[in-house]
Amino acid sequence: MRNSFFKGHGLGNDYLVLDPRELSFRITPRAVRALCDRHTGLGADGVLALAPSRVADFGVRIYNPDGSEAEKSGNGLRILARALHALHRTRRTHFCVETRGGVVEIGLEVDARGDAHRVRVAMGRASFRPAALPCTLAVPELVDRSIRVGGRALRFTGVSVGNPHCVVFRRRGGAWSQRELRELGPRLETHPWFPRRTNVQLARARGPHALDVRVWERGAGETRSSGSSACAAACAGVRLGLVASPVRVHMPGGSLRVDVSADFGVTLEGPVAEIARGRLADCFVRMLGRRRA
Repeated sequence: MRNSFFKGHGLGNDYLVLDPRELSFRITPRAVRALCDRHTGLGADGVLALAPSRVADFGVRIYNPDGSEAEKSGNGLRILARALHALHRTRRTHFCVETRGGVVEIGLEVDARGDAHRVRVAMGRASFRPAALPCTLAVPELVDRSIRVGGRALRFTGVSVGNPHCVVFRRRGGAWSQRELRELGPRLETHPWFPRRTNVQLARARGPHALDVRVWERGAGETRSSGSSACAAACAGVRLGLVASPVRVHMPGGSLRVDVSADFGVTLEGPVAEIARGRLADCFVRMLGRRRA
């Protein structure tokens, strides 16, 4: 169907899935912003655009709601997997997807109705090296480093799981508040040490295998959940000795399971749901602008 879409969510983190070959407009930053607008568009935390791949079964380009491009998204990949299965692009329950942040392996759990209601994603190996994020701090690894934002002295651990993350743990006291996330998130995202910006997690250990995490996503802001953020927070917690694998990461939208191997290979598992599928109205497509010949 021309100009069709699929919309799904993982713990409240929602994405639109589009196939550029079926669109009469280009996926530009302007088009992404219009599609993701929650008042005048479909509304979403991002867009997943199918792409050709020579090294995997499928390829995808991941766009933030501000139109910028992301390297990887744990929730986005789970939604993409559900869409591929629901739209009969594949009937397999195991396949690979190429992202800008590397190739990932995906496994589907299909329920009695034939829905891929739970998805497991092998996200690759995490890195704490500054060049992997990137971060301009001249240290061997970004583990428990000091940083100052908004007049506050914090300690962070920088983690790349194919995309960049800045994890800040609270060692004493209660949970991080929404006010603190909104205060610290944008400052950390755009800190000069992170030339390509970064995702931000405010985390606290709640047990030997559990974390509480609030998420500020690069290009999206406050988010109810994030798969790659859950992976980064779990890896940072394991590296700092605050938790052990497997780690249950609790976010405002729900919880995800993260397995962290001895060499920091990361696997993410959690639920995924379909919201809607349909066709963009012609008048909306005209507003986005016709594809140039």
